[in-house]
Amino acid sequence: MFKKFGYIIIAVAFFAAASFSQIDLSAPIPVDPKVTIGKLQNGLTYYIRKNNKPEKKVELRLAVKVGSLLERDDQQGLAHFLEHMAFNGTTSFKKNELDSYLQSIGVKSGAHSNAYTSFNETVYELTIPTKKKELLDKGLLILSEWASGITLEPAEIEKERGVVLEERRIGLGADERMREQYYPKLFKNSRYAERLPIGKEEVLKNFRYQSLIDFYEDWYRPDLMSVIVVGDIDPVAAQKKINDLFAGIKRKRLNVPERISYLVPDHDETLISIATDKEATSTYAEVYVKRDAKPEKTLRDIRENIIQTFFNWMLNERLDEIIETPEPPFIEGFAGFSLLTNDKDSYVVYGETKPKDVAKTLETLLFESKRAEKFGFTITELARQKLDFLSFKENEFNERGTTDSATFVSSYVDNFLKGSAIEGIEFGYDFAKKIVPSITIAEVNLLARETISERNRVVIVSGPVEESASYPNELKIKELLARADNATVEPYVDKISSEPLVEALKTKIRVSKTSFEKTLGITRWELSNGMKVILKPTNFADDEIILRAVSKGGVSVVSDNDLISAIHTSSIASTSGVKNFTETQLTKKLAGKNASATASISDLFERISGTSTIKDFETLLQLVYLRVTAPNFNRLSFDSYINKDKTYYENALSDPETYFNYTVGKIAAKSHPRYVSPYDVDQYEKLNLDDAKRIYAERFSDLSGFSFILVGNFVPEKIKPLILKYLGNLPSGGRSNNFLDVDQHGMKGPYEQVIRKGIEKKSRVYLWFYDEPRYDDRDRFFFYILGELIETKLTEILREEKSGVYGVNVSAGMRKVPYSSVSLDISFPCSPENVEALTKAAIGEIAKIKRGEIDEKDIQKIREIQAVATRESAKDNQSWVNRIEFSLTNDLDIKTDREVAERIKMISRTELKRVANKYVDLEKSVRFVLMPDENPEK
Repeated sequence: MFKKFGYIIIAVAFFAAASFSQIDLSAPIPVDPKVTIGKLQNGLTYYIRKNNKPEKKVELRLAVKVGSLLERDDQQGLAHFLEHMAFNGTTSFKKNELDSYLQSIGVKSGAHSNAYTSFNETVYELTIPTKKKELLDKGLLILSEWASGITLEPAEIEKERGVVLEERRIGLGADERMREQYYPKLFKNSRYAERLPIGKEEVLKNFRYQSLIDFYEDWYRPDLMSVIVVGDIDPVAAQKKINDLFAGIKRKRLNVPERISYLVPDHDETLISIATDKEATSTYAEVYVKRDAKPEKTLRDIRENIIQTFFNWMLNERLDEIIETPEPPFIEGFAGFSLLTNDKDSYVVYGETKPKDVAKTLETLLFESKRAEKFGFTITELARQKLDFLSFKENEFNERGTTDSATFVSSYVDNFLKGSAIEGIEFGYDFAKKIVPSITIAEVNLLARETISERNRVVIVSGPVEESASYPNELKIKELLARADNATVEPYVDKISSEPLVEALKTKIRVSKTSFEKTLGITRWELSNGMKVILKPTNFADDEIILRAVSKGGVSVVSDNDLISAIHTSSIASTSGVKNFTETQLTKKLAGKNASATASISDLFERISGTSTIKDFETLLQLVYLRVTAPNFNRLSFDSYINKDKTYYENALSDPETYFNYTVGKIAAKSHPRYVSPYDVDQYEKLNLDDAKRIYAERFSDLSGFSFILVGNFVPEKIKPLILKYLGNLPSGGRSNNFLDVDQHGMKGPYEQVIRKGIEKKSRVYLWFYDEPRYDDRDRFFFYILGELIETKLTEILREEKSGVYGVNVSAGMRKVPYSSVSLDISFPCSPENVEALTKAAIGEIAKIKRGEIDEKDIQKIREIQAVATRESAKDNQSWVNRIEFSLTNDLDIKTDREVAERIKMISRTELKRVANKYVDLEKSVRFVLMPDENPEK
């Protein structure tokens, strides 16, 4: 096996030598010719690209090279605050008119219009439909007014103070408190340690209006801005509109401050921080080695980045193998190169572990780094990474015609803000084919030796305060570092297997019945072994096939004694591999393949899920076959799974929000014997490997009742032989599957309870309305729309009018199986003193809807948002898989695009009032409220 692998590598390298030798690596990286890049006379940069995926949509961005690092002391938090104000009034859109307009054209706040602020930049995001030319014009107008026409009215500033303070409140907690402890070490003597984008509470509460105006007028200037337009547009018209709207933007002040690039200084000594908190839920051990970031300018830079990618992948594959051992020192680990700030790259290793295992985790991570530094990697490891990388680039190339506009937009934003290359998919694939074979193991190993250093090193330990914790002190950590620097380590042995993935199989079955549904574009096959196959060929993605298989039963059919093992069995199987392969060995075996598959057991169903490219479709079916017939249940993987899960959950209830959700779940379950929370860690004592293996085998021992769904770029007749070959060898015996109603029903009101937990002054209100009426599929749709309306109105009232919340989450659903039920769930975080007033306001708004006090403008906005979403999902493979599965699991017909569109047209005040009164009884609400501890101790 090793000789064969070696011959392949030598041959590939030989044939690549000629093409590689002709490449001038000092040449600059070319720019994708499909993007138009220009600069206006005022200094503003623009990027324009025509792209038809998704159709009739365009992605717009305004990127500004301005973030929290540029704030004065009296402006801490105002870069982010200004981002909020952009949605609260511009020259053409007063107060909240912008959100109203965007919703009227099908743009949903948060999903399609948003923004973010970080240390160095602020980026505004807008996704709009382009079915009418004026929509793009209006979208660009919005971007231009964010750039130069934010009105900053005092009344709106005052209203937004509460919203931003509530956003800041959400971030308060253990993570924030521990960051305050270790950021001064990670970013020593740097502005990064003292200019977090969310800002300081006292500044946000008390800043003068002029401080915000100063920030806007000083920094929002054209030479620091870029406009990005990618989508189903006319590039020439877009370029003209950008010139019309943005060329006249000038600096708002003559004397503006210099745009300083704040750096992270170097240091010779190793810095150590041990940060703990009583509400921390996880323990981490991290080592950073900081180094100067290198911008991508030449072809050599791309080649070096590929080498770094190989280094990262290989080292992390080794860490994955450690995690698979029965008692690994950490449950999650990462090692490799990662961008820390704009000017600093870093080599970082970290592990999530138990408090008592911090020293062991640090030692293991440092020893693995030392192993890589001293002995490097093996030729077989590198060969796998080359295959995987080229497979990824090939898939990217094959999908180039159906690549989503958002992918291109993201790369252009990074090009403007960070100088990242945008060489284009075609060039990237061609360059990879020429350059990857030339990369040698010596080059990768040299990278390890040059990078792992004592200089600029920072060690961070963070975790909960608890009696069992034995965190090493600084002296102990320095001893660990010294021991690792001088450690005696052995070379890594790459364990690979020559065993075939699947032995030769013979086709045993045939298609016994075929039907075609023209309106849906769906072919149905009934196989002679009882399985059913539903095929929907599409051209929505050029190189994608999605598989889903479903059968009724799930955990509901197992006994109470087997419940715990049944809940965990599919997770155990998915982490244990197949045949004689562990999951990591399976990954090695699949090098160069772009296919994956998993099998799972939920409350009511068994599922098989997978994806692949066109050429790897057979590998997908092989994995399906193996997940069903040859799960590798073994003691080592089982023990590793338990260790990992227990470590993850055992401190989780220290977090107030998690504790709140856990307690709500327990109360709502009404002590039902089959309710099991993942946070009940004593359940692992009842988990039995033999039982889990038996239950998995039982649920997948007969696939006669399974329906297989295939959606993607394929021709049914061409893939038929493979389907018959692999599905025909899955076990089948004519079993008819169904789930059971185990009487695990929801909680009805009226009911109210306050749950106290937490140091910070944070609360959360959770309201729900539950009932069990007869199922009505038409009402299911309108009840969902009712939830959308309630979320919109509560956001307007609780956020925009009362400034009491950052956001509101509303979910309205109706289920048919295993029994009919409806549930309206409402949740929002707020300050403790606002709980009662905001709850009253929320109930009052629902009461208005029940009375039919619904504005026709809100109805029209919802119709448009739903219409846009429906048009997009109609040309998305995953959406079609979900649509077909929903019909199967609920014994309903598959809705056609026309039927869905007709339902949207039927959305009305009358229908929403009707379902609100039919399914929401305000007298029977359930309310849980999270309140902080009465006498918290930090």
